[in-house]
Amino acid sequence: MGYYNSSEPKRNKKGYFASSFTGLMAGALLVGVILPGVTDTEPGNTESASTTEAVSGLQTNSTIVTSDVTEIVEETSDAVVGVSNLQAAQQNPFASQTSKDAESQEAGVGSGVIYKKDGDTAYIVTNNHVVEGAEEVMVTLSDGTELDAKVLGTDIWTDLAVLEVPGDSISTVAEFGDSSVLQAGEPVIAIGNPLGLQFSGSVTTGVISGTERLVPIDVNQDGTEDWQSEVLQTDAAISPGNSGGALINAEGQLIGINSMKIAQDAVEGIGLAIPVNTAIPIISDLETEGAVDRPSMGVAILDLAEVPAQYRSSQLNLPAEVEGGIVVESVVEGSGAAAAGMKDFDVIVEMDGKPVNSVLELRQYLYNETEVGDTLKVKAYRNGELQSFELKLTESI
Repeated sequence: MGYYNSSEPKRNKKGYFASSFTGLMAGALLVGVILPGVTDTEPGNTESASTTEAVSGLQTNSTIVTSDVTEIVEETSDAVVGVSNLQAAQQNPFASQTSKDAESQEAGVGSGVIYKKDGDTAYIVTNNHVVEGAEEVMVTLSDGTELDAKVLGTDIWTDLAVLEVPGDSISTVAEFGDSSVLQAGEPVIAIGNPLGLQFSGSVTTGVISGTERLVPIDVNQDGTEDWQSEVLQTDAAISPGNSGGALINAEGQLIGINSMKIAQDAVEGIGLAIPVNTAIPIISDLETEGAVDRPSMGVAILDLAEVPAQYRSSQLNLPAEVEGGIVVESVVEGSGAAAAGMKDFDVIVEMDGKPVNSVLELRQYLYNETEVGDTLKVKAYRNGELQSFELKLTESI
């Protein structure tokens, strides 16, 4: 989930506040109490400024309440923008004339956060799924200004994307915090555009409900878990359109990129955000390189669990006790795996001394624990015999 597919009534005055001495004294006393103007119910948390005025015989009380939340929102909300995914409108097959260049229409709206301004250029982080499939991307600032955006890079695994826009009309930039020090119960503020730009700049509050949550992700929508995303859990309301928006701590610092929510009938108040410490290196790669530099073995792989039992013994010749592993479907010519001597139908069971039982485990280890240029020690079965390989990791193709 994530981005959105797009006065007081009059009263009877009779009998109110008769001009008696008692009424005047009561009014004077009220003014005397309230006019001093500022009260501090909790130091540093809430302040209110109140004035009274007699209007048509009625006493009105105007109160301006400020708090830590209102001050943080005032300072940071301009850094949160709307992100519109524009795609070509489908042609009417029964129309008398068709245009070669179909006019773009809004396919969905999400949010984004301005995290950097460099000269005349500003940079925005949002979710990959917000801009996925877009032919054009439009950014809407908090004051309604619309800017054409350039997608500098996207990353499907972390669900992040970086946009570039002209920075002439931008003055507010979010400050990165430290998501590694967050604690359950810590107050947070979410800012974004639930249900599209109609509710732009919406503010919700809550707490950090949990840190380092692992959420399964099906990247290619084939029904198989491809990745586990480490996220922050919050009970601040996160709705479609909030994706890519800001999760802010009590210091006004950006500590998460709102990404998704768990939407089930039996579940309430589980919003998820990408921790900013996880996002920063991805953002840097996307801004400068247009992609994330991840290590590759140079093999196409398949879970052993997907191979029928009869083929495990007849074609792979695996020992009966081997129940988990990763089958090498093919080896890329010139890759680290090819240079190490790996072949089709090898069954990987160990990497750097750690057992791996699935493609998910292999990918998590490869992407989180290794870097391009590292030498990876692999153990794999070939024709029933356990063999060892050392291969050099290269950039993903």
